[in-house]
Amino acid sequence: MTTGGTIAMIEDPATQTVKPVENAADLVGAIPQLKDVARVSVEAFSNIPSPHLTTEQLTDLGRAVKERLSRPDVDGIVITHGTDTLEETAYYLDLILPPGLPVIVTGAMRSSNELGADGPINLLNSVRTAASEVAVDQGVLVVFNDEIHAARFVTKTHTSNVATFQSPAVGPIGFLDKRSVQIRHIPKPHAHIPVDSLVAEVGLLKMAVGMDDSLIRYLVQSGSKGIVIEALGQGNIPPMVVPGIKDAIQHNVPVVLVSRCYNGIVQDVYGYEGGGKHLRDLGVLFSNGLNGQKARIKLMVALRETVDLEQLKEYFEQE
Repeated sequence: MTTGGTIAMIEDPATQTVKPVENAADLVGAIPQLKDVARVSVEAFSNIPSPHLTTEQLTDLGRAVKERLSRPDVDGIVITHGTDTLEETAYYLDLILPPGLPVIVTGAMRSSNELGADGPINLLNSVRTAASEVAVDQGVLVVFNDEIHAARFVTKTHTSNVATFQSPAVGPIGFLDKRSVQIRHIPKPHAHIPVDSLVAEVGLLKMAVGMDDSLIRYLVQSGSKGIVIEALGQGNIPPMVVPGIKDAIQHNVPVVLVSRCYNGIVQDVYGYEGGGKHLRDLGVLFSNGLNGQKARIKLMVALRETVDLEQLKEYFEQE
């Protein structure tokens, strides 16, 4: 299934800009080695840059993937996607799909007519992974640059390097060489939330020195159903943000805390105003190592299932 992105784009030499191609099937036609791996059918779900992806389109994609996985002639699905929001789509699918047939998400950092284009090898490796028994029951996987990553951990770490997708702290769960697909360690089971749509009105704020609560108050007043905060360090915020968090919680808007650091988890260590212990006592929910964009996806999914704070807390304490 193709959704667009750089993997489905070409560079215009005259303007030096990158734009979508019209025929998504050309992606597969350009890789004759695919026929030696699997019988591949191509479906153009969309053809958009991934920053244009909407929550409605993400919902539709999830439903389409579920439907196709139920077909007896489907043994796995590969989704090509723009890299800017690839990790969010992969994690959304990972949350809503039960373990089972392989679902692989991939993309490219270089368009198809650039020197050293990485799309063809990423697509070939993704089909190889989807056709491999070792990928069954592993959840949604991201295949990029000869590596296999769990959707739960992977993130884009570089604006242009072909090795951009990394899994901080845990690393890839496997890799591909010329002859085999290797999965070397399997992540623990994680939260499965079998919904068919998301709650779109969830905000994401990043903390920095000297911030106040004006943005949080704006989100609450504009109808946000939840807020994710990328806090400082182990989960601390400037004290001027605290009144806005209290206001959100009083209006039954759940607040989820992550760290703006890309390694480690938030903890209730510091007891000063705005410290992690203070925030937990106020009713802020702590995420178990997710980054901000993925915590937002999880809250958008979880709120479709429940608004009960204890149930939401349980979801976020699960991996």
